[in-house]
Amino acid sequence: MGHSTGKKKSASGFLLGSGCILLATIFWGVNIPVVKALVPEWMSADAVTAVRILGAGALFWMVSIFTPSDRIARADWWRLIVGGAVGLFCFIYLLNLSLKYANPIDVSIIMTLPPVFVLLIGVLFQHNRPSLMEYVGVAVGLAGAVVVILGGSGGHNGQSNLIGNLIALASTVCYSAYLVITEKPSHTYHPVSMLKWVFLFAALPALFLIPSFNHMPLLDTSDATPWIEIGFVWLCPSFLAYFLLSPALKGIGSELVSLYQYLIPVFAAIASVLMGVGRLHVVEVVAMGIIILGMVCTNIGKRRRLKKSSGA
Repeated sequence: MGHSTGKKKSASGFLLGSGCILLATIFWGVNIPVVKALVPEWMSADAVTAVRILGAGALFWMVSIFTPSDRIARADWWRLIVGGAVGLFCFIYLLNLSLKYANPIDVSIIMTLPPVFVLLIGVLFQHNRPSLMEYVGVAVGLAGAVVVILGGSGGHNGQSNLIGNLIALASTVCYSAYLVITEKPSHTYHPVSMLKWVFLFAALPALFLIPSFNHMPLLDTSDATPWIEIGFVWLCPSFLAYFLLSPALKGIGSELVSLYQYLIPVFAAIASVLMGVGRLHVVEVVAMGIIILGMVCTNIGKRRRLKKSSGA
């Protein structure tokens, strides 16, 4: 009886976790074409960044009133400060700036690369020793990114697309650095306790973007669509998605959660086509397949290396 009850609980936990990370992935994927629709027609990249960081930060601090508060250890403060003011701020700012120039589908494909850069950061700064399979995965993933970046440099607005793709790549590096810097506190503290401080420190440089709110076409329109879009950016990918991560990690584990990020380009492509802000080309489908192949190789290599080290 107890065994069947445990099975039901684990099955319901798996379904809940899968549903949570699927919804979060949809939010992150749709966010890319939505920002593309806003920048630069209705808002500047600076203004969207300020709304996302300042708005989400305010929500995290309001929610923290009703959630348990962890005391941050002195040794972890630098991680929250640098992770927020540099990693998170630069990631969001550069992502929004890239969408001023680039095809949102290209950007969404490039945004699947954090595992590659996390691994490289570990090699360069943490003296990690990945397996040969992980190196192969990194090489394949980077090859896919090159296909996207160079593929976006041809045709009409090619130079603009190339610039946008390179900015998106820099954004991905910043996000990878953020993940590495905040890894320890993310395992130590309640998500709200950590994120309220991370967003607060990200809000400090974001304050300098407030003057960009002047002369926004958004303020002079009676069209509800851009207001709905900025509301989505403020609430869903910046705030709700982070809350969905916690039950997802508990229900299905970090490895399965990380695999869902490969669906971001799928949802971004569907939303881009439906919104009329992007077109899906054969080269992008090929690049997406190459990057996913690279990430699979990296995950297989990592799993084998961890099993070998635990066995030893």
